[in-house]
Amino acid sequence: MVIKAATLPKPGETVLGGTFLMNAGGKGANQAVTASRLGGKVTFIANVGGDIFGKQSIQQFQREKINTSFVTVDQDQPSGVALINVDAKGENSIVVAPGSNGYLDIGLIKSALESIQFPAILLLQLEIPLPTVEYIIEEAHKKNFSVILNPAPATKLKRHLLKHLFLITPNESEAELLTDVKVVDENTASLAASILHEMGVPNVVITLGSKGAYLSNKSIATLIPAPPVTAIDTTAAGDCFNGALAVALAEGKGLSESVSFACKAASISVTRMGAQSSIPLRKEIDQLPLATIL
Repeated sequence: MVIKAATLPKPGETVLGGTFLMNAGGKGANQAVTASRLGGKVTFIANVGGDIFGKQSIQQFQREKINTSFVTVDQDQPSGVALINVDAKGENSIVVAPGSNGYLDIGLIKSALESIQFPAILLLQLEIPLPTVEYIIEEAHKKNFSVILNPAPATKLKRHLLKHLFLITPNESEAELLTDVKVVDENTASLAASILHEMGVPNVVITLGSKGAYLSNKSIATLIPAPPVTAIDTTAAGDCFNGALAVALAEGKGLSESVSFACKAASISVTRMGAQSSIPLRKEIDQLPLATIL
């Protein structure tokens, strides 16, 4: 549920005026919709409430050609809800009530993981219980799946789990929480990436908003710029980036080209209001030239 107003309210302040809209969101859902809309073959593992929001979500996933065989309906919990304020510059503040997302436990995902065939890319984020995330990473590692972790919302992670990842994609604040390095530019992104490599992650992509994304591994360390756009709402831009990145990698693109593809997708999304409503179609991305990789 989004309200766009001139400014974000300070503590104790009521801001009058603004535009209200409501659309489907959630980090995992946004990433799944992005991946499917951009051409990926997507199975979504999730838990929704037995309410109107949950029913609408499943219907929307099916319209997006997402496999919903492993989307469970929890009759005892509400669907997750995010309340989002967006200011005139496109910056946002978000409060999330996890609802059924907080009950996506190991029992609900075992059969889903068993059904996934190699090769596959597993894209995870942290709006589900951390023990569930840890179990998925460990099981995926045993099956040699490539795991991309978008560590959002930001939280500390067990070091041994990081060694099982193919790729981690924090933004500036998430990278700082993981590494204690305040990321503000390419140099500090490089330092944070080197620490994540020391923790065992072979590939690191730190998203830097309008600046693009910093890619680092054994063979490359570079800032990949994002196309310049005028942002009106940054909601779900990171989710769009991650879903697009997974699709590009699944198609066999190299990391640099995949990150550039993801930057293009995210740059389009910030020019539109909303979460899933802002996600571009594949043809829109293909019409943009690849960003120059320095």
